[in-house]
Amino acid sequence: MATSLTRFEDALVDHDCDVTRTSVAEFDGALADAVREPAVGVALDDQDLSLPAAVETDPTPAQLQAAASGVTPVAFAVADHGTVAIPSTATAVEPVSLYPDRHVAVVREAQVVPDTDAAFDELGPVLAGERDSVIMATGPSATGDMGALVQGVHGPSEVHVVVVESEVTQS
Repeated sequence: MATSLTRFEDALVDHDCDVTRTSVAEFDGALADAVREPAVGVALDDQDLSLPAAVETDPTPAQLQAAASGVTPVAFAVADHGTVAIPSTATAVEPVSLYPDRHVAVVREAQVVPDTDAAFDELGPVLAGERDSVIMATGPSATGDMGALVQGVHGPSEVHVVVVESEVTQS
């Protein structure tokens, strides 16, 4: 039986996303491989993970517009759909996830929930307090409104998810 993480990765591939599974120790290299410069990002709020110095975390509108990649943390991910939940934050995570051509989402293995029911259970705490919206992103932006399917019209044309495996503790 497939795990939630395996189902999540399979769903990402089905939606034409790149996915890299990595350990905390190998995270810096995996993220560097996923990011195209110039890059903008939002701090990861994780004591074990950080963005490289080349990723601008306080971008001007011009830097945001010129960015090839936008790197963001997620609130959680939904295995069955390959969806990442990007919360509204004071650090403007939404534009960083939507404006650059390539969105690089950083997901901890423990943040992957199995299905939509579990996702709704996660939404309450994510929306509590000052957060008033969540972007539920599934694959690259796409539209078929005018005929053939076109990617990247209303958001990133590429998505790369870096999944950080849970650390296994030895007893």
